[in-house]
Amino acid sequence: MVRFERSTGCRPAEVCVIRPMDIDRSGEVWRYYPDSHKTEHFGHKRVVYIGPKGQDVLGKYLQRPEDAYCFSPREAEQQRLEALHEKRRTPLSCGNRPGSNRRRWPKRRAGDRYKSASYRRAIERAVQKLNKHLAEQAKKAGEPAPEPVPKWTPNRLRHTAGTNIRHKFGLEAAQVMLGHRQAAVTQIYAERDEKLGIEVAKKIG
Repeated sequence: MVRFERSTGCRPAEVCVIRPMDIDRSGEVWRYYPDSHKTEHFGHKRVVYIGPKGQDVLGKYLQRPEDAYCFSPREAEQQRLEALHEKRRTPLSCGNRPGSNRRRWPKRRAGDRYKSASYRRAIERAVQKLNKHLAEQAKKAGEPAPEPVPKWTPNRLRHTAGTNIRHKFGLEAAQVMLGHRQAAVTQIYAERDEKLGIEVAKKIG
């Protein structure tokens, strides 16, 4: 999700709800039409242009039902548990068996898709885990603790992408790629944005 958002400049909420059915893969640059987005109540049509990097990230997540979310907390949790099981040293005849050490009524269950808040929390936990790992590695090596990776949120990926696009291609290109608009969409502007978005996506995304 982080790599996809970084390569396209899409909003955190947009990366959370992407499904195979929302992506037009007929051209060299794919087009993602979010089912819902921040400015839809203004009548704006949102298009996320997906270039080679974004396509490479997304490819393996498209092998699922058309209406299934590409990024699933339930799927991620299953993969995490399978990885833990692979590292298990205790024989299956001893201790807990897979699936047996669970609360009957857990407070939270992994859902079929992330929300902006759960996406943000997942990143926060990953940063905390990384900083703990780096500190432990430094301690084992008898070295001073490294500067911790600062806390950050998914929105910073979008801002970074926008800054880079503006620097390389100008303000208009950044507005197109990030989906920023200040006036109603017209047919002329839609045609201009399509060409510009595809050109930028080919080079950066």
